[in-house]
Amino acid sequence: MNSIATIIEGRTRDLGGFSVARLLPSPAMRHVGPIVFFDLMGPATLAPGQGIDVRPHPHIGLATVTYLFAGEIVHRDSLGFVQPIEPGAINWMTAGRGIAHSERTGASLREAGSDLHGLQLWVALPQAHEETAPDFRHHPAATLPEIDVDGVHLRILVGSAYGAVSPVETLSPLIYVEARLPEGTDLEVPSEPAERAAFVVSGSVRCDDRSVGAARMIVFEPGSMPVLHAESDTRLMLLGGAALDGERHLWWNFVSSSPERIERAKRDWAEGRFTHVPGETEFIPLPDK
Repeated sequence: MNSIATIIEGRTRDLGGFSVARLLPSPAMRHVGPIVFFDLMGPATLAPGQGIDVRPHPHIGLATVTYLFAGEIVHRDSLGFVQPIEPGAINWMTAGRGIAHSERTGASLREAGSDLHGLQLWVALPQAHEETAPDFRHHPAATLPEIDVDGVHLRILVGSAYGAVSPVETLSPLIYVEARLPEGTDLEVPSEPAERAAFVVSGSVRCDDRSVGAARMIVFEPGSMPVLHAESDTRLMLLGGAALDGERHLWWNFVSSSPERIERAKRDWAEGRFTHVPGETEFIPLPDK
């Protein structure tokens, strides 16, 4: 059987002076397992005096997963966490019943200028945990397992794959793996979880006699046994999870199985009922649509 269900190209979105390529949700695929949102940041060079400034904004019903290849983002949230996010670390923020946070370039990098390249995912929480208490967990790069399989170097960021287990706790089955494939090597994609994809960060791979280059996502057919062949030195991400336990509604930064819950979150943000982010004086207003 063919391994490829579809191939997704990112669509450019402006986050207030900084552009990202959004791959999920897309017209071709709304989600892969519980991963309902996938943004590629950069690669970009920020000149001295420039930086990203994503002002405080709210989330419910999801977990954000931030991973950088280059640069730094300073995370601040309404729980009081202040965490510089650096390359190789996994930063997992559970919104649950509600959290607000900001994402900015730190003062030293803003002054000197910097590069920025990374990914942010949103993972829809299982219905039983949509109203869980908000939380933030930082997992330094050194805590994440690294292994080599048939000449391919793998970092197990989330979940269990290739006999290694990440320390990152999740509320549903999930995998997130960074792979570095030297030209000419092959990587077998794990058969589990049920819904899987590969995002090519750099380089090019061949699958089902199709060549897939950088900034594209391959979504695999359920039950298939894909093998990815590196046409050049390639960096890619494997991702996926168990099928969602029901429909999810997305509006702005809110994810929920209940449209009524999203309406309540909209009112709460507009009327100032989310907890304030310490150290911040700005916020992103509720959009008109």
